[in-house]
Amino acid sequence: MTVPCDLTAIEARQRMIDRDLSPVDLLASCLARIEDVNGVVNAITAMDIDRATHEAAEAERAFAGGGDLPPLTGLPIGIKDLNVTAGLRTTFGSLLHADHVPSEDEAMVARLRRAGAIILAKTNTPEFGSGSNTDNKVFGPTRNPYNFARTPGGSSGGSAAALATGMLPLAHGSDTGGSLRNPATWCGVVGFRPTPGLVARENRTLNYTHFSVQGPMGRCVADASLMLAGLAGDDNRDVLASPCTPENFVELPVVDLSGLRVAWSTDFGGTAPIDQSIQESFGAVIQEMAPWFGVCERRDPDFTAARDVFWTLRCVYYLASHEARVAAHRDVLSPNIVSNVEAGLAMSLADVGRAERAWSKLYADFEAYFEDIDLLIVPGNAVSPFLIADGIPKSVGGKPMQNYVDASLIRSALTLTGHPVIAVPTGLDSVGMPFGVQIVGHRRGDLDLLAAAAALEAEIKVRPALSVSAPDLSALKG
Repeated sequence: MTVPCDLTAIEARQRMIDRDLSPVDLLASCLARIEDVNGVVNAITAMDIDRATHEAAEAERAFAGGGDLPPLTGLPIGIKDLNVTAGLRTTFGSLLHADHVPSEDEAMVARLRRAGAIILAKTNTPEFGSGSNTDNKVFGPTRNPYNFARTPGGSSGGSAAALATGMLPLAHGSDTGGSLRNPATWCGVVGFRPTPGLVARENRTLNYTHFSVQGPMGRCVADASLMLAGLAGDDNRDVLASPCTPENFVELPVVDLSGLRVAWSTDFGGTAPIDQSIQESFGAVIQEMAPWFGVCERRDPDFTAARDVFWTLRCVYYLASHEARVAAHRDVLSPNIVSNVEAGLAMSLADVGRAERAWSKLYADFEAYFEDIDLLIVPGNAVSPFLIADGIPKSVGGKPMQNYVDASLIRSALTLTGHPVIAVPTGLDSVGMPFGVQIVGHRRGDLDLLAAAAALEAEIKVRPALSVSAPDLSALKG
């Protein structure tokens, strides 16, 4: 028998609407699962059980009263420990803020609460979200629930691991170079990177950049879309934000895959380093999927400049975010943060100018590339989840990595386009860990992309070779 915490968010919501499930019982089930497995997985860092319990009881009364309710009513949600939550410990994964308890929610969290969400927990992240391995000096490493010697990825690794184990039905993440997509792929869940600005954020570090976005994570595409109905929103304090219609994401339209024109690329024509085993896994997935579409052909976008553009502009972002922090607390901070700031300080304005020009060309070229296709499909990651003890790989596909973000080019190049991207599970890789693909849609075509991904997911679920089963929880109970 399926326990409430193992239901998808969509299923749980419908059962609460039908009065077949109490929000109080759903919360209790999530708390019991957290008690069972979080000691090993270490995905959840803090909880607000008292407020969550009160809000679950309120939600139960609301469902009993009938009528239309906000879309996330009664659903427990985890917020990545980079985002400010009232009364709930928020550390940013840093010793500098180890005991910080904010007095107010940031706007995105407040929107989720207005949409009915119960903010139950904070999820683990590397310090200030810097890295593809979720580990920090405050809470230690989060472990992949499919093999707890391996990383769940990062920087939204806590959220992905919590979803995969049923600790939460929905979780929030953020994405700069793939921080939603990387852990979603490695934990067998769904992560959605929206078009920049769709999820407004009032404390954006740099105004005009596609880099950092906030997005939903779920166990299926419909769950992620449902959560987006609470996340999305306009805010004049965010220069990239614009009017939107969040309620459109509650129920996805039906898409006929046979009418779609799809391009695929294994490595952007050799630009992105990829392990051979991942290339082979991706090739097998594409071979299986190709007949589902009207057109499915290999077409490599020109991302030859992406590596240098991303590294340079990422360093600008890190200077804006962390220069003063590194100057004052170098000995406490993660080496990833220090090295990014040092690299930025070594650059010139001319370097930044060249990167901006190259970014402008990359963006224009990609828009032209997308004119006659509906979707682009690429691997979700360049490597299998690495062992926590080994750390970030020093080489990928036989190519030495110059810095820790080089292994992310299969994801970070897509960041530069400003297009929405969704990570969807598509089976297991050569070492028996979850494998997945990234699907790219048209800029501002978030709803169309989610709908297409849901249709794709429906096909995947009836093919055992492409589906990913839940992890064995008996091995995780601590």
